[in-house]
Amino acid sequence: MRVNKGRVSSESRVKEGDEVRIPPFRVSEETPKNFIPSREFEVVFEDSYFLIINKPAGLAVHGGSGVSFGVIEQIRSSRPEHTYFELVHRLDKETSGLLIIAKKRIGLVKLQEMMRQKHFHKAYYALVKGTWPANLKDIKLPLYKYLTPQGERRVRVDMENGKYAHSIVKKVKKYNDFELLSVQILTGRTHQIRVHLRASGFGIVGDEKYGDDTLTKYVSSLGFNRMFLHAYKLSFVHPITDERLNFEIDLPDDCKTLLKKLGP
Repeated sequence: MRVNKGRVSSESRVKEGDEVRIPPFRVSEETPKNFIPSREFEVVFEDSYFLIINKPAGLAVHGGSGVSFGVIEQIRSSRPEHTYFELVHRLDKETSGLLIIAKKRIGLVKLQEMMRQKHFHKAYYALVKGTWPANLKDIKLPLYKYLTPQGERRVRVDMENGKYAHSIVKKVKKYNDFELLSVQILTGRTHQIRVHLRASGFGIVGDEKYGDDTLTKYVSSLGFNRMFLHAYKLSFVHPITDERLNFEIDLPDDCKTLLKKLGP
């Protein structure tokens, strides 16, 4: 600090009429409460109408219910020059894999209509403990959404009030006491695969809502701290260009590492 253009000691007193000069200093900017960090995701496909990414586990697809932001908000933040991004479908927070985002409303409307008409194929990898019955391929159990007394959203099989849900299960590979399954969903109900497999006696490894707590702790001790559910396959006809699109991605590294630890 300078007084009357000269340096002064900390004991000096300022008198009326003195000219005081304080050097500039930085003030840290507060982060806005609604700040959304931009993020780049692995892009599997992109054109003028759609963006398909490989969503990592542990990230919600959108904000809400105590979540400040999700994938869609981060994409909008990272690409402010684009005015339109909307989710075509959803994945659970702990599910990884292929996620479609519309870049134009016409693409969103047409592709969602194709999904309603079942002209759209999705398949997931799921890991369960035990041996899946070879004759159990089609699961047709109606599902009902409800809230727990704590306000948590859950789904259960309900033969009277549930909505029709259809999953097709195929055995992929055995890993000692565990089995990797491929599950194709013909309907898109909330938590469909998780509840269908649980109702069949095989909770998904790492599923904290519908799985086995002891099993979750076991795989956690092996360094695996998520649900083993991965959307690995998509197939549909582009609603604008009429091109047949097929996408298939590999398991993420954490899932591969767990399988190696579980057995050959």
